[in-house]
Amino acid sequence: MSNDALDGEDLFRQMMGDVTPLKQDTTNHENKSRITDAQLARQAAAVKESEPLSDYLTLDNAPIIKPDDLIEYKKDGVQDGVYKKLRLGKYPIQARLDLHKKSLKHARDEVIEFVKRCMRLDIRTVVIVHGKGHHSNPPALIKSYLAAWLEHIPEVMCAHSALPQHGGTGALYLMLRKSDAKKQETRERHQKRLG
Repeated sequence: MSNDALDGEDLFRQMMGDVTPLKQDTTNHENKSRITDAQLARQAAAVKESEPLSDYLTLDNAPIIKPDDLIEYKKDGVQDGVYKKLRLGKYPIQARLDLHKKSLKHARDEVIEFVKRCMRLDIRTVVIVHGKGHHSNPPALIKSYLAAWLEHIPEVMCAHSALPQHGGTGALYLMLRKSDAKKQETRERHQKRLG
């Protein structure tokens, strides 16, 4: 080593001579922020989105409902006003799927493809006609399974049996979540309004 290097080390030791080492840090660094139910729901939805829907839409067992029963479903975070407007049929229907005379497996596959297609096309409000199932065995078979599948389809924000002119209790209004592109568009529109 050169003399300059030794002089630099000696100079450093001299300057640090009266410095005392810090004591061990005993502060608890655990994350003290609480995870909200909405955050947990988004995480669960993200996990479900990464796996095939057919794994979640069972063909094994669903609670059987009656042919004339209403179907009502709303995820946490959906505004009451939005749900009421859907329930009253006040959103324009952008697409329709008819499940009449389909087997249970075929109906499930069609629902999965229909939702995927709607998401690709930024379609949010749809009607699925499932029929009342008076003649199926057991009655309301497709309707019962469709009602059970709703909570397992991450794209479905809320659903309600349709008004009579759209099929009544033999059909279902669905509101699908916004695509990422539509969410960004909404954010930009709100920022322009505020800024």
